[in-house]
Amino acid sequence: MKSLDELKAIRDKMKGQVDIREEGSDATRVVVGMATCGIAAGARPVLTAFSNAVQERDLKNVAVVQTGCIGLCMYEPIVEVYKADGEKTTYVKVKPEMVEEVIMGCVLQGALGQNVARQMSLDAGLPIEVPALTINKVCGSGL
Repeated sequence: MKSLDELKAIRDKMKGQVDIREEGSDATRVVVGMATCGIAAGARPVLTAFSNAVQERDLKNVAVVQTGCIGLCMYEPIVEVYKADGEKTTYVKVKPEMVEEVIMGCVLQGALGQNVARQMSLDAGLPIEVPALTINKVCGSGL
């Protein structure tokens, strides 16, 4: 560390990581099981991947938290996504490379007003005139 500005930048970065763990009543919660069995199965990199993804996307109404034993050791790492309306989706045997799919398929569609297909098409460089359609694979009522 060479300057006060550098120290402030580190503080701001760490504050952002702490803020994603704070919960609000309208927040979508991503809960990662971090008991001994979960950690042994690889839950720590999964928690880090979720924290990083939420922070990179600047998702203010998403809280990434950890919990103890969920009770299903053979399925660890386990991630539960609680939407603001109370709906819960459970993912088992989660790997860090699966985090983006969970964020795009469940978290961003969880009452956050996101059009995932539009976001992805624009990120891919497609013109705004190209139509985009999101199909909710969590709920069969969209079919």
